Amino acid sequence: MKALDTNVLVRFLVKDEARQADVVYRVFKQAEAENRLFWVPLLVVLETIWVLESVYSISRANILDSLSELVLMPILKFEALATIQHFISRACENNCDLGDYLIASAAHLSGCDHVLTFDKKACRCDLFESIEANS
Repeated sequence: MKALDTNVLVRFLVKDEARQADVVYRVFKQAEAENRLFWVPLLVVLETIWVLESVYSISRANILDSLSELVLMPILKFEALATIQHFISRACENNCDLGDYLIASAAHLSGCDHVLTFDKKACRCDLFESIEANS
């Protein structure tokens, strides 16, 4: 099995570089025909969210829709799939930063009560807690 880098997912989703997007499409179609899988690390999902938000200014709803569709693709095998599914379903219900919320979802599903942080904005989300409140 081969893993995918962030730029491959971004080309597939955004199609901003026509030649590269075409290459990704052909590779994905061939993998589908041959019943091959590609590994998608959790860090690639996190970085993809960051790129789509910060570089392409794609809306939160569109990012979550895109991730929902990627998760359903039979050629993609996601690290921490349960975490990603939890993140997608819960991120629709709140205004937390998507990257922060993916981190918090991973921690939550690993048995953590909260993520300690100095980030005051993140503390508005239910899975974060100010470390200063604990000192």
